[in-house]
Amino acid sequence: MSVQHQPQRTCVGCRRKADQNQLMRWVAAARDGGYAVLADPHRRMSGRGAWMHPTPECAALAVKRRAFARAFRVPVDSSTFDPAVLAAGASPTGIDADTTVQPESGSEI
Repeated sequence: MSVQHQPQRTCVGCRRKADQNQLMRWVAAARDGGYAVLADPHRRMSGRGAWMHPTPECAALAVKRRAFARAFRVPVDSSTFDPAVLAAGASPTGIDADTTVQPESGSEI
């Protein structure tokens, strides 16, 4: 039986590479003249994504290094981020992250 290849991504916190299915995807969304960081658990939201292990350690490193602003290439205020909230996969700004972009062909489902 063959092992299916998983795409590799780099965690913005610890900078280690891991399979995509082991990391949580985050996106930047325009809100009130700035950008909010939103969790993308279904990996369907549009925009540039940042990947991070769902652990408090990686979340703390990402906040400390200002990794989200660097990954998204837009200014993001990470001072309001709680590493425990980030590790749990919740949006740090409290904005509903269930808004998704529907796939065009349906083949992504």
